[in-house]
Amino acid sequence: MKKSLRLAGALVCAAALTLTSCAEAPGTGGASAPPAESPSPTAGGAAFKACMVSDDGGFDDKSFNQNSHKGLLDAKAELGIETGQVESNSTADYAKNIQSMVDANCNMIVTAGFLLSDDTLAAAKKNPDVEFAIVDNNDPKTYPAVTNLKPLLFNTAQSSFLAGYLAAGMTKTKKLGTFGGVKLPTVTIFMDGFSQGVDYYNKQKSTDVQVLGWDAAKQDGQFTGDFDDIKGGQRTAEGLISQGADIVFPVAGPAGLGALQAAKASGGKVNAIWVDTDGCVSAETYCSNIITSVNKVMDVAVRDTIKAAKDGSFSNEPYVGTLENDGTGLAPFHEFDSKVPAELKSELDAVKADIISAKITIESKSQPSA
Repeated sequence: MKKSLRLAGALVCAAALTLTSCAEAPGTGGASAPPAESPSPTAGGAAFKACMVSDDGGFDDKSFNQNSHKGLLDAKAELGIETGQVESNSTADYAKNIQSMVDANCNMIVTAGFLLSDDTLAAAKKNPDVEFAIVDNNDPKTYPAVTNLKPLLFNTAQSSFLAGYLAAGMTKTKKLGTFGGVKLPTVTIFMDGFSQGVDYYNKQKSTDVQVLGWDAAKQDGQFTGDFDDIKGGQRTAEGLISQGADIVFPVAGPAGLGALQAAKASGGKVNAIWVDTDGCVSAETYCSNIITSVNKVMDVAVRDTIKAAKDGSFSNEPYVGTLENDGTGLAPFHEFDSKVPAELKSELDAVKADIISAKITIESKSQPSA
């Protein structure tokens, strides 16, 4: 649905001033700005309302926002709480959308994404009685002093390292491709881990699999310029494929769907590894071309943080998802399970154990630290 129609839907909702949020579920296409209202008591008698603000990818992006939003929905189902949400259409919406959740009397507000960092920090400082969490950012210089703001972080360099090792073991052309949406630390961390996993495979196997689209040493590569341009993602993937890549690793949110389209159009010659969510669940149309996915377990982190806020045990201590605590990892192989050699599966288990024990050290400046 076009952005203008989303805004129109939001205005109708605001005018209606109904007793419940006008926010629409993923896939229905509506931006929302719920009216300011007091949360009603939960089944346990305590009033609590948790809310979420998306970045401009929206809650139906098949990736980052959708997985974070699932955590809000899970918290609602499990805890019997009130919820609110608002979907951003552009970066200009972030501050006003966060404020709309403050005005809706939310006890906790989760913002989805690095791009909301400045506005989330400002809102947390301005509203000390509201607890905030942000997915995918932490600033050690400013965040610790803000006791009502919790960072939710994920060391996807670790799981992407596994994805790179896997891809290197699966490629037939010995060429792999990757690209990002926007050059942000939360994007390049995937690309760093992926390329270093390939390097490790090459070292162990004395082979020379190449990664196109990212130079970890120079910290430079290919980007679509945003997370929404699916056609741009398809063109970028097709460019990598034309250079010989037979496995593509898009780190581009909805724009990455273009890479899945390019893989599907190849007639089985090209496959992909998805990110953030299990692609065979969030983008099941392309499951036959998805070897695996690099999961960020954002839904669990969001749900647990909301639960802690409701229970009164909220802390601003950063959460960091790792391979060790299952906060990140590889999704099942699904339709590729019989195609991934047993020996390669065993090697992946060993590499994972070596990353957890620090026998393998991953070098990426974008890795989070608590």
